[in-house]
Amino acid sequence: MIAEVDIWKSFLQGDKAALEQLMQVYYKPLFHYGSKYSEDSELVKDCIQELFIGLWDRRMRLSVAVNPRPYLMASLRRALHRKLQSESRLLKYKADGSDYFNFEISIEQKMIDSESLQLVIKRIAEAMAKLPKRQKEVIYLKFFQNLSREEIAKIMGNNPQTVSNLLQLALKKLRVDFKYTTTTSIATLLFLLCYLCT
Repeated sequence: MIAEVDIWKSFLQGDKAALEQLMQVYYKPLFHYGSKYSEDSELVKDCIQELFIGLWDRRMRLSVAVNPRPYLMASLRRALHRKLQSESRLLKYKADGSDYFNFEISIEQKMIDSESLQLVIKRIAEAMAKLPKRQKEVIYLKFFQNLSREEIAKIMGNNPQTVSNLLQLALKKLRVDFKYTTTTSIATLLFLLCYLCT
């Protein structure tokens, strides 16, 4: 498979096949990420489609140095925020969009054989539900999308230090919930959970 950076370069040069490849590579992760902001799958699909149409129209003004994945995720995040705000789909809106992100772990996503593993995953899900939405989003982007601190910062519109702080606060809260029940690190549990739930 052609590297994402090469696809991006071809896209910027006006290659329609590269646009199609970008859509194939990023549609599913974008939809998965967008569905954390809205349960309306049609709205998410519309925003993704508008995102790619807008990209094509603006391709001459985009930089070759851009990492496409965080750029597309940040663009989708902003598009969903604008759409949700303009259509009054939420009762409360914050400028940073922190009230939009909704990440919940569903045990039903995969069949899990071990009862003890099910219990650990249930406890992680309960602990995650207690986290503020921005901390949930950082956990999701770090462990479920495997993005770097810098990429997460671009997506969320924060600086990398803020992302580190949010991640550390979230992991600290999760550690407190598991302090007396497991010797496995929270990061290891989140990676395991990511593997099982995707």
